[in-house]
Formats: sequence, C-alpha cells, structure tokens
Amino acid sequence: MRSDASALTIYRLSETCAVSGQIEAADVAAIAGDGFRTIVCNRPDGEEPGQPPSRDIAAECEARGLAFHYIPIDCSGLTTDLVEQFRNAVTRSDGPLLAYCRSGQRSSAVWQAGGSP
Repeated sequence: MRSDASALTIYRLSETCAVSGQIEAADVAAIAGDGFRTIVCNRPDGEEPGQPPSRDIAAECEARGLAFHYIPIDCSGLTTDLVEQFRNAVTRSDGPLLAYCRSGQRSSAVWQAGGSP
C-alpha cells in the first residue's frame, strides 16, 4: 500500500490517454486533480493477493464524478472486443483517460492495438 498518491507513476501516451500500474482508491482524488475524467481498469480482479478490487476504485470514481470502466485483460491476451471496448471508453470520455493494470503494459498494449483514436 502506498503512503500517498504522489508515488503513482503515470505515463502519457497521447493528449487523451495515459497509463499506470495498479492504483488504489486513495489515488483517485489526485488522479482527478490531474485532470483525468475517466479511469479504466484493465486488470482482472483477484489477479494477485492484496490487489484492490475494481469495485473500490469504481466507488471512489463515482464519488469524485469520474467515469469508470472495467475492461480486464487476462492471460489470454487482447481480443478485438477488448480493443473496441477500450476505444469506446476513450471516445466517450469527456477529458483525459487513465488506464491501469498491474504495471501499465497491458493498458499500453490495448491502446497501441488501436484502442485509442
């Protein structure tokens, strides 16, 4: 568990999309403060012990007025449907979007695969 959200590293892929490793509910306020309007979880719940469940992140997003999408990418990898879901989340976002997974690699991969217009 991080002691503060400033320990979160965010990688900007474009003006509209950025990625990071696992976030916590306590990070959502700082993410919103950085101007993000949408958060996408690309990590399946229960992938690792102690991982915050997506519902906790979703609840904090709702409380802060951010959109939240759960688009998990598991060990079977990317599919056309996952890329389309991600693209739709980016398109519908009313501002910058932050996608996260364990390390940011899966989120980067779905963006690179055409998930971001």
